[in-house]
Amino acid sequence: MPLAFHSSTRPDGRLHRLRRGAAAALTTAVLGSTAAVLPVGPAHAAGPGQLIYVADQGSNSVAAVDSATGATVATIPVGTQPVNVALTRDGSQAWVVNSGSDSVSVIDTATNSVFATIAVADAPGSMSVSPDGARVYVAHTGPAGIEVIDTSSLTVFTTVPVGTYTSGLGLSPNGSRLYVSDFSSGAVSVVDTATLTVTASVPTNDPAGIAVSPDGAHVYVANYNDRAVTVIDGATNTVTATVPVGQVPYGVAVAPDGGTVYVGNRLGNSVSVIDTATNTVTTTIGVGAGPQAVLADPDGTRVYVANTFTDTMTVIDTATLTVTATVPAGSRPYGLAMGKAVLPAVTALAPDNGPTAGGTTVTLTGSNLTGTTAVTFDGTPAANLTVVNDSTVTATAPAHTAGTIDVTLTSAGHTAAAGQYTYEVPAPAITHIAPANGPVAGGTAVTITGSNLGGATAVAFGAVPAASFTVVDDTKITVTAPAAPAAGPVDVTVTTPGGSSAPAAVGRYTYSKDTTKLTAKPLLLSIAPGQLTVNLNLSATLTDTTTGKPVAGATITFTVGTTTVCTAVTTAAGTATCTGPCPVVAVLLNLGYTATYTGSPALAPTSATAGLVRLG
Repeated sequence: MPLAFHSSTRPDGRLHRLRRGAAAALTTAVLGSTAAVLPVGPAHAAGPGQLIYVADQGSNSVAAVDSATGATVATIPVGTQPVNVALTRDGSQAWVVNSGSDSVSVIDTATNSVFATIAVADAPGSMSVSPDGARVYVAHTGPAGIEVIDTSSLTVFTTVPVGTYTSGLGLSPNGSRLYVSDFSSGAVSVVDTATLTVTASVPTNDPAGIAVSPDGAHVYVANYNDRAVTVIDGATNTVTATVPVGQVPYGVAVAPDGGTVYVGNRLGNSVSVIDTATNTVTTTIGVGAGPQAVLADPDGTRVYVANTFTDTMTVIDTATLTVTATVPAGSRPYGLAMGKAVLPAVTALAPDNGPTAGGTTVTLTGSNLTGTTAVTFDGTPAANLTVVNDSTVTATAPAHTAGTIDVTLTSAGHTAAAGQYTYEVPAPAITHIAPANGPVAGGTAVTITGSNLGGATAVAFGAVPAASFTVVDDTKITVTAPAAPAAGPVDVTVTTPGGSSAPAAVGRYTYSKDTTKLTAKPLLLSIAPGQLTVNLNLSATLTDTTTGKPVAGATITFTVGTTTVCTAVTTAAGTATCTGPCPVVAVLLNLGYTATYTGSPALAPTSATAGLVRLG
């Protein structure tokens, strides 16, 4: 039966070539097939951040889907009608072919945003990224050929003429050979990537999707109109087998161990599973309508299928070869790629503490931080978020109650633990004291001004605690200065739950010595003719004139002229009394005595004089 040519252009810019009756089958597939949307189950423990990038023709975007949850973590606008996506080996970049806008978009997977757009020839379609990430090969049909992009300069540096209608690309694992499906000529061209020349051509029937085994030994080609997969020997470039599959096969994926090949049958709404040891189909799995791209999970436990006509992605468990989930996949999903996303990681948080009022600038250090969109402190967003570079982010801590909390950082849809931060009640600080001096006896009303004084539990002048104080507000305390053991400057400290204020000149209080007074009374005495000495009964009272109280325990010295008569210690009443001999000559020459107090660390010195009154 002759083939029917359909000259309409598909959304990806390629020409349809279907057998007669295929259009009717397509209508049945779209209208008569439904995909049961299943909850995403943990078919395997996908590592965190293992993303599937889905090229969505209908929305001109690429969706980044979490393979563990099925959730779309990012939607990235690209060019018109994206049909293919491929990741660099390190997962840092996703390259997207836009068939409608004749361009290639380059996505930074750390930020999930496009950082470059490269113009290419008309109607680009398939694409491969070299293992070292240095080159990207883009197949196009206007005119047919392979454009080679230098990824360092982001420019097309050459074009390799290949065939007349390229529809699929496959790269050997070491990157030395590029296999090109030439749909119109019915052959697979082999390009030497070192010389960028065609070295062989292997006949097939309407070759479309193509995949190379992990060891490079075999090439599997979907024959679009032939319901078969051609197996090519990679060493001899000869066909070794033809495996019948479903209707209109297109997408091909090889399991990581090379033991199984999965083929998406676009009009069969199914995936054929081929055992590579026998080159036979072992089972056929029903999927959504229009399976286009087929992707094998690098860990070998799942296969993903983009169902173009139902806007879904089917997940197949490779152990049971059953569908475990069908998840939304944007609008007209066409291309699939998978790789570990570049996840954010925080290795240091400094400072890791600050006041409960917030306001501390915190620096987070780590890797892959360029795409940071949020930093939270116990769930509260930080202010003034600044991405300094890929390893440094700064943010201002919000207010929070006292305690240790968790900090997180979110980048490219992924949230990473950033460490712990301790909120502390701030220590008080004194900025002014008035008056700043007073007597050792204490009793002076003092006003302390500063910050964070609220909740004060103690106020001390030097080592002496104040008996009482009043917290007026967070900036003021009134207190009565306690008595001091000695005159001189002391540091005033305020203690709160946040700590004690630091010593500072503005928080110093100076004690001055109390003034004192001695009172001595005249002494009546009698001197007999020829008497050489006389016993004097001397007395004086010492008073603290600052407090008006008598001073006990003070030593008083009594002298007549230069003669020391005696010393005595004051009683509780402040009186010192003593008796001592004194030469009569000294008495007659001075006719008075002196009581002297030399002072103490707390009391000023003083003296007093009283007369010696002779009787008869």
